[in-house]
Amino acid sequence: MARGEHGLKGEELIQEGANFLVNTYTRYPILLVRGEGMKVWDSNGREYLDFVGGIAVCNLGHCHPKVVQALEEQARRLIHCSNLYHIGPQVELARRLCEHSFGKKVFFCNSGAEANEAAIKVARKYAKERYGEQKYEIITMEGSFHGRTMGALSATGQQKFHKGFEPLLPGFKYVPFNDLGAVKDAISPNTCAVMVEPIQGEGGVNLPSPGYLKELRELCDQKGILLIYDEVQVGMGRTGKLFAYQHYEAPPHIMTLAKSLANGVPIGAMVTTEEVAQALSPGSHASTFGGNPMATRVGCVVIDTLLKDDILQNCQQMGDYFLTGLLELKERYDFIKEVRGKGLIIGAELEFGGKEIVERCLERGFLINCTMDRVLRFLPPLIITRKEIDLLFAALEEVFSEK
Repeated sequence: MARGEHGLKGEELIQEGANFLVNTYTRYPILLVRGEGMKVWDSNGREYLDFVGGIAVCNLGHCHPKVVQALEEQARRLIHCSNLYHIGPQVELARRLCEHSFGKKVFFCNSGAEANEAAIKVARKYAKERYGEQKYEIITMEGSFHGRTMGALSATGQQKFHKGFEPLLPGFKYVPFNDLGAVKDAISPNTCAVMVEPIQGEGGVNLPSPGYLKELRELCDQKGILLIYDEVQVGMGRTGKLFAYQHYEAPPHIMTLAKSLANGVPIGAMVTTEEVAQALSPGSHASTFGGNPMATRVGCVVIDTLLKDDILQNCQQMGDYFLTGLLELKERYDFIKEVRGKGLIIGAELEFGGKEIVERCLERGFLINCTMDRVLRFLPPLIITRKEIDLLFAALEEVFSEK
């Protein structure tokens, strides 16, 4: 049985966590100590297949050799220095992001929430400078999730996350996802931007209807409004393309990234156009750890690996296989209401709460996730194979047959 730094067993460490950690997570009663590829192991040595991937973080799998090598090499060179000085890997990662997206400029931070804060700030500052002080409102979507900081929380269109933290920051309007008419109706003389996830992840794996994002971009251009995509969960190959917007022929003015950008090393990024980026000047925004050498070195490796190792193609093929298998299960179990997804962000909506399903899969050695109470969400590493998907389907068949 694995022991921690102070010689405590896994069960003892779990209890120590209850004693000393703020209770902000409903944790499952296992302590994970090691990972490799699709697999993780707990403190008792039990093996699990991971279909959560750190919540869409470990796109290359756990402890990918190239990621580990980059961390080791960079840790020997330079772990941190201030953004008062130039940082080589930061420049290299920014160049890669711009070369493979609509963007021309990048701001680095540490998380998705911070990336969205940067997007909110630059959108307001750009609009105020260009059109006047009245431009501050941002339209976001019901069911959206943009983070836990106060700006990102205020942008989030789910009341359950707001409870207890009111008053929220002013300047946000919520409209239904996939409803272009609602966006049109919400636009006012104060509107500066529309903020949307190309695919809602935390909101239940909700996909845009055909033409929605393209029409949304056209509307924003007509009204002189910025379009912001939150690709924190769906970016970096999750949908089978490097960025989700590339499926829809509708590039944004601003895009946010985090989660899988460095495969588990904390990082966030706000990517934007040359014109919008000019709204930020020295002193207008900053981040002490943003774009640090460790995270950006790994980010370069992640992008290079995604583009050179056929991982995007594997994501598309395994995503199709995964969806087909879930649809076959849906035919046999009428409590599965809907199956939806793109690439390897996939949801199966149930007629009842999914917590028990998650727990029974855990007992069988599979990590899966449930969001919006009833949507089983699957976010495995993009290196997954048919064999691993088939093993999960066999477990789901067992669990579903007991209902």
